[in-house]
Amino acid sequence: MAGTTPDTDDKTPLIAQWLSPFRTFARIEASGGLVLVGAAVVALIWANSGWSQSYFDLWRTRVGFTFGGFSLYKSLEHWINDGLMAVFFFTVGLEIKREILAGELDSLRKAVGPVGAALGGMAVPAAIYLAVNAGSASARGWAVPMATDIAFALGVLSLLGKRVPLTLKVFLTAVAIVDDLGAVVVIAVFYTNQISAPHLLAGAAILALLLGMNAAGVRRASPYALLAFLLWIALLKSGLHATIAGVLAAWTIPARTRYTAPRFGHTARKLADAFEHCPAPARKGFISKNQIHALEGLEQAAARAGVPLQRLEHALHPWTAFAIMPIFALANAGVALNASPAQLIASPASLGVLLGLVIGKQLGVFAGAWLAIRSGLGHTPAGLNFRHLHGAAALSGIGFTMSIFIANLAFPGNQALADAVKLAVLAASVLSGIWGYLLLRARPLDRTQGVGKPQVSDG
Repeated sequence: MAGTTPDTDDKTPLIAQWLSPFRTFARIEASGGLVLVGAAVVALIWANSGWSQSYFDLWRTRVGFTFGGFSLYKSLEHWINDGLMAVFFFTVGLEIKREILAGELDSLRKAVGPVGAALGGMAVPAAIYLAVNAGSASARGWAVPMATDIAFALGVLSLLGKRVPLTLKVFLTAVAIVDDLGAVVVIAVFYTNQISAPHLLAGAAILALLLGMNAAGVRRASPYALLAFLLWIALLKSGLHATIAGVLAAWTIPARTRYTAPRFGHTARKLADAFEHCPAPARKGFISKNQIHALEGLEQAAARAGVPLQRLEHALHPWTAFAIMPIFALANAGVALNASPAQLIASPASLGVLLGLVIGKQLGVFAGAWLAIRSGLGHTPAGLNFRHLHGAAALSGIGFTMSIFIANLAFPGNQALADAVKLAVLAASVLSGIWGYLLLRARPLDRTQGVGKPQVSDG
């Protein structure tokens, strides 16, 4: 098949071919970030308008179902935070698995830089928050400033156009993916309620079935979707946060092709020839049974040549970017400003979040990446210098989605404290976005120096 498009293959640089799927991903994430901003603004205006009561009443509405002796009823807000966000976490899980198997984390040398940056970007903000809130009840929110919202961050980078290289977007995405993995672990370990052993065992059995289907070669999405739903219910009842089911289910999705490119090409040409040379059907506008069989064979060959993990990730990205995350923002960003914003942000919890995201993230991400690369263990991203690295570290302070999510888990019985922390997350995300933008826009792109080269001294 490659021989039919020699011009495209010959003239397109190999690196551009490799980065093409990431360009699509980045465009979706960046555009989704703009929608996310719009949803957050609408939520804030609605929650502080003359119709504020309708905002809070809407999300408290109880919705559910009864099936035989089993019933499940939750508020609309819970369905969004525990249900829709499980799909978001499923997509995150797919991204993490792909990056580990065939992305920026598929080798130790490539992974050391993003992993070092992410670990620093989690540890330093958490330490700052705990230092500000030591000994108080608000210390439970130490994980709130650990997270990075990649949709917002890529949205800011998209405003800079060609001033930043695509490799910076790849690097920041890899950091955010490791960051997300860390957040999942933190949620599972530190924000878990009382455990129900029977439901946890049921979840383990369902997870074993999912892994068994993978090992048996099952590639259709519907069996995985059914068992993933049952896993979600089991974990919801177990005491673990239900969104963990999304990540666990994602790791069971097959990530290999059954057909090599030559084999698929041979099979596709054979079936296409069979379709073309079948006798014409008796009625115009219809195809013969043999042509139907040829098409079915072509569909099966295409399914075997594809990778289920990539297919699902590609299908879900627009839904998470343009529907799930904006709905989450609409339901959770509506903070009632009963006190002045200055008073809310001045509380220890808010101050810890603000300092953790704006300052802690910069220090942690920059220091972690710098140490990993300068030690010689890490891979130097092509075309990046210290100013790029500093700008990426600043943008990683955009916490938003995951930070608000963790705030809900950290302060479930204290709405006033949760609202104050959410407002601090919003303020810190805006400040980090502006600061990162200014850092990266400060001067034109310099493609001649890399982070790992001794002569680089800027930033």
